[in-house]
Amino acid sequence: MIAETVCSAVSAAGLGVAVVTAYRKRFLAAARIAAYALVPVGLVMTGAVGWLAHTAFSPTAWAGFGVLGVAWVLFASTRAVERRGGGSRKERKAARAAQREAVAPSSSTPALGGAKSPAARPASAAPRSSSDSADDFSDIEAILKKHGI
Repeated sequence: MIAETVCSAVSAAGLGVAVVTAYRKRFLAAARIAAYALVPVGLVMTGAVGWLAHTAFSPTAWAGFGVLGVAWVLFASTRAVERRGGGSRKERKAARAAQREAVAPSSSTPALGGAKSPAARPASAAPRSSSDSADDFSDIEAILKKHGI
């Protein structure tokens, strides 16, 4: 009974705030406030507040929530172990073998450099020394100056 009274008072106060907000010509905000203010009365009318009040003070209901929590923890932990472990020993062994076959051999050539092998590259494409790195920065400076940066 007290829950219904509190919900009615909260709704009445919310509707009062909505009226004041509408008086200030903020109709969209007033409509939102009125919608929020009507929720407690709607919950009382549907019986959700009574159900919640009986559930909140019932030791059996709290024990049920505890059992549900334990079930959720067991479910989550078994899923985590399953994802991490990958199943039985034979399945893990087969997965490792398939992964080794699926991985491409390592290459020293860049992927965007075309199909040239390191032996087919001309000597001018050899790795640059530290003195050539200054030339790289001069190219970058030229590009930046061209764009006015």
